[in-house]
Amino acid sequence: MRDDFHVTGTLVQAYTVCPRQVWLASRQICPDEDNVHLALGRLIDQQSYGREKKEIRLGHLCLDLIRRGKKQLVIGEVKKSSRAREAARLQLAFYLHELAAIGIEAEGELLFPEERRKERVILDKAMSEQIKAVKAAITALVNEEHPPQPPNKNRRCSTCAYAELCWA
Repeated sequence: MRDDFHVTGTLVQAYTVCPRQVWLASRQICPDEDNVHLALGRLIDQQSYGREKKEIRLGHLCLDLIRRGKKQLVIGEVKKSSRAREAARLQLAFYLHELAAIGIEAEGELLFPEERRKERVILDKAMSEQIKAVKAAITALVNEEHPPQPPNKNRRCSTCAYAELCWA
């Protein structure tokens, strides 16, 4: 593993959906950039929440949007749909955990513009412990010489931008 490797929010989200994606992404193996679901997600991210500060980069963190809340900073994570809600929730918790580690207290909002829904995410002790465990698991996974076997084919595989690397 490289000395400059950092677990990212994207890897946390991918790990929750499919660990094989994490291993591939950690080696700069890019997903199919022409994948319609990937393109649609980018479009929704770009066109939603126009008045907010978007795509803020802070070290290894890439936050979709940031704004001042009534009491503290609010970090927003924009998603195409709530189908992978738990993965998105963990990704946002990762951002909150990493910000807390450098002294920035914030709360999170999962944003599903196509569904006109949002969900508040507050980092608690249990979620922080879960993030630590996921970071350790991701680090161990990327240190493996070979990728994990493809999962049993499921409904997510049909929309995955890495599908050709598993099922071609």
